[in-house]
Amino acid sequence: MVYITRRERFNAAHRLFKADYSDKKNLEIFGKCSNPNWHGHNYELFITVKGDINPETGFLINLTVLRDLIRKKIISKVDHKNLNLEVDFMKGKYTSTEVLSVAIWNELEKEIEQLGATLHCVKISETENNSAEYYGE
Repeated sequence: MVYITRRERFNAAHRLFKADYSDKKNLEIFGKCSNPNWHGHNYELFITVKGDINPETGFLINLTVLRDLIRKKIISKVDHKNLNLEVDFMKGKYTSTEVLSVAIWNELEKEIEQLGATLHCVKISETENNSAEYYGE
């Protein structure tokens, strides 16, 4: 079994809040991430796939094909966007890094399987100190 990872970067704005809470209560729970005027991050996205090496190509998966899939299904939808308002696969969801990693998994899993690999991990770094990893569990 071989594991390979593709990294992509994107910039996006979001707000962590619960609509039926007051701004004060949102601030207590979500801190400054509940700013009513949004805030943003320079995200790093790591997609790790696993499987067996194809003896005809020497690849688990063609990284150019994986790159194009990630850019089409994810990066084109999230880069320089507001995750709360503009991203179809985030509609009605909290925009925490944890929830975002699960949503990205759901967007990619089947198409990666069609390419002959298995999605192993979606990792998103929101800052240099904070990241979330999802393994499909």
